Amino acid sequence: MKKYFLLIASIVLLIGVGFAGDTLTIYTYSSFVSGIGNEIKPIFEKMYNCKINFVSMESGNIVARLILEKSSPKADVVIGLSQSQIPKVLDENLLIPYKPTDVASVVSKSFLIDPQYRVIPFDYGALAIDYNLKTISNPPQTFEALLNPEYVHTLVIEDPRTSTTGLDFLLWTIGIYGNNWQNYWKKLVPTIKTVTSGWSSAFQMLENGEAKMMVSFATDEAYNYYYYNGSDIGVVIPNGEAYVMVEYAGIVKGTRNLALAKDFMNFMLSKDFQSAIPLNQWMYPVTNVPLPKVFIDHTPSITKTITIPLDQISDSLSNWITQWTEIIVK
Repeated sequence: MKKYFLLIASIVLLIGVGFAGDTLTIYTYSSFVSGIGNEIKPIFEKMYNCKINFVSMESGNIVARLILEKSSPKADVVIGLSQSQIPKVLDENLLIPYKPTDVASVVSKSFLIDPQYRVIPFDYGALAIDYNLKTISNPPQTFEALLNPEYVHTLVIEDPRTSTTGLDFLLWTIGIYGNNWQNYWKKLVPTIKTVTSGWSSAFQMLENGEAKMMVSFATDEAYNYYYYNGSDIGVVIPNGEAYVMVEYAGIVKGTRNLALAKDFMNFMLSKDFQSAIPLNQWMYPVTNVPLPKVFIDHTPSITKTITIPLDQISDSLSNWITQWTEIIVK
């Protein structure tokens, strides 16, 4: 009998410690790993006595990697999917449903785009045009103004085939111009200085003075004020109509660490995680945590947003990217 109780106690102990020593593999993009990833990793590892293995890649390549590994998944969780990638992810059945315990704390129910909770929002932000205050004295206030000769070879954009920022910029213009978006891009070509594979390399060009403008986010001025007590970067939202990018995470179908993956999804909506978003991600948290003062003082207000229905993205995205490639890549 004593041995029996010892056996039961051992089983309970094993259940109680969860996945002690297990490794949770997370696919995400590089700036997540170097930013908020460094802050939240030790917190989660201590909470659950585990290890996190971040695998970084260009944000636009994450879905392709998941599809490639679909029959034998290597990741447990994926972080950094934009709403423009969600239709493909759901069509390919790459993620499993899981409703986090604190999902009711998400401030905008419009962010909860999947009723099965296969994707969960964790931050959001508005796209914008960043410009160098030293070299651009009259920033373009509209998309039409971007076509003016004074801006020839000044704008760095990200490739929508490899970057979610680039993809969302393409969708932003489609939301503005509708069926005439291709004509707009043909006119925009002289304005484009170069096309980068991702956001980080584009931002580095702007910071180094190699570029005068880039497609980025409305919080970049706040970023500079926070780190440098001032800013050489200005931010403008053309037409005053913002494209709001929401980032999502999900549990990869076939994960070998399901319980730990669920714990991480719960953790992403916790105060610890959400409070770390503004000064690491330079995006807005999706729950109601206090914002840093620099966000209040140095980010433009959003009065109108541009959206494209998910079903339209699902039906047309591949054609849009092909048409964009034909215009830009010659």
